[in-house]
Amino acid sequence: MNEKNKEVFRQQLLENLTDNILPYWTGRMRDPRGGYYGRRDGYDHLYPDDPKGAILHARILWSFSAAYRLLGKEEYLEAARHALSFIREHFLDKEYGGAYWSVKADGTPLDTKKQYYAIAFIIYGMAEYWLATGDDEVIDEAYSLFLDIEKHARDRERGGYYEAATRDWSPIADMRLSEHDANASKTMNTHLHILEGYTNLLRALKRRGDKERVDVVEEATAELLRVFLERIENPATHHLTLFFDDDWNKYDDTESYGHDIEASWLMLETAEVVGEKELYEATLRHTRDIALAGLKGRRDDGSMVYELHADGLPDADRHWWVQAENVIGQLYQSRYHSLPGSDEGERWLDDAFESWRYIADNLVDPAGEWYWSRRADGSINRDDDKAGFWKCPYHNSRMCIEALRCLE
Repeated sequence: MNEKNKEVFRQQLLENLTDNILPYWTGRMRDPRGGYYGRRDGYDHLYPDDPKGAILHARILWSFSAAYRLLGKEEYLEAARHALSFIREHFLDKEYGGAYWSVKADGTPLDTKKQYYAIAFIIYGMAEYWLATGDDEVIDEAYSLFLDIEKHARDRERGGYYEAATRDWSPIADMRLSEHDANASKTMNTHLHILEGYTNLLRALKRRGDKERVDVVEEATAELLRVFLERIENPATHHLTLFFDDDWNKYDDTESYGHDIEASWLMLETAEVVGEKELYEATLRHTRDIALAGLKGRRDDGSMVYELHADGLPDADRHWWVQAENVIGQLYQSRYHSLPGSDEGERWLDDAFESWRYIADNLVDPAGEWYWSRRADGSINRDDDKAGFWKCPYHNSRMCIEALRCLE
C-alpha cells in the first residue's frame, strides 16, 4: 500500500470515528436523567424507558476515554464521565461487590446477577479512563472488581473462569450471556473479555508504577492467556472452541470467524503488555494460525461471514462487529505475522483497506452509527438494534482507533 492510500485509509477512519460514530452517542443516546438510553431499534426509534445494560455503559466509558486519549477533545472526556458516574451510582453493588447485569431506565436494579463478562468490561472501561485522566479512585475501583472476579470466578484447580453467579455470588442455574448461547459454565467469549479487561488494567497499573498490584494482575493475565493457548484453541483447526463444561469438555465445533479474528489480535496485545519473552513468542506463533483460521470466513468483497455451525450450515450475515474485528486482525497480520522476504505485509494492508471499504459502503449509516448487519442476501438488517444492550460504540470505535495506531 503506498503512502497516498494509507493517508486515505487513515482519514476515512478518523472521519468515521469523529463525524459518524461518536456524535451519534452524544447526540442521540445520552439520557439527561443519567447514563445513556437503553435502546434505539433498527429504524432508529428511541425507547427511552427500556432497561440499561452494564455492558453498554462500560463500552461507552471505554470508547470515549480512548477517543479522548487519541484526540484530546474535552467533549469526549465529559461523555466518558457521564457513563462512569452512572456506573458508579447504579451498577456497582455496594453491598456484595461486583456489578449488576442491568438496571431500569431510572437506575433502579433490575437483573442483579453477576455476569463476569460484564464486570470485566467495567474494568476495561475504568482502566481506560485512568489512562486518560490518572484518576486514582477509578483505578482502585477497577482493581476491586478484579479481586471480585479472582475470588468468585477463578477455577484454580482446573483453570479458567466460570460464567456467572447470583447477586451474593452463589451458584446460578442459567449462566448464559444471551438466549443464543449454550448454558455452559466456561465460555471462550467470557474468557476473551476477562483477558481484555485484565490486560488494560495491567497496562494502567504498570504505567502507574504500582508494583504490588502489577504482580497480582500480571500472574492472572498471563495464566489466562495460557488457557487460550492450551485449552480454548483447537490444536487441530486453530479455531477457538466456544463452550465448555467445568472440566473443559467442549460442547460443539462451531467455527466463529469473528471471535477467531478478534482473539488473534487481543491475545497478542496481552502478550505484549505482560512482557514475558517465551509467552510472547508462543502467542505470536499461535495467533498467526488463529487469524488464518478466522480468515476462512473472509469473502472476496472484503466482508467476513459470521460463523459456520457444527452441522455445516453457515450464518452468512455480515455483522457489524465481525467486520470491525476483521479490519484490525488483518492489520495485525501485516504488522506482526508477515513472513520475511514476502509481500504479505502489503497484501494484508490492501485487504484491510478493502474490508474497511466494505464497511463504509454497506454498514455505515450516513445518519450516524452503523447498521447491525447486512443479511446474506445483501439487505440491511433492521430487525436488530441500531443501539442497545449489545450494540455499542466499541467494536467500531476501537477499530478506528486501533487501525489508526497500526497505520502510523
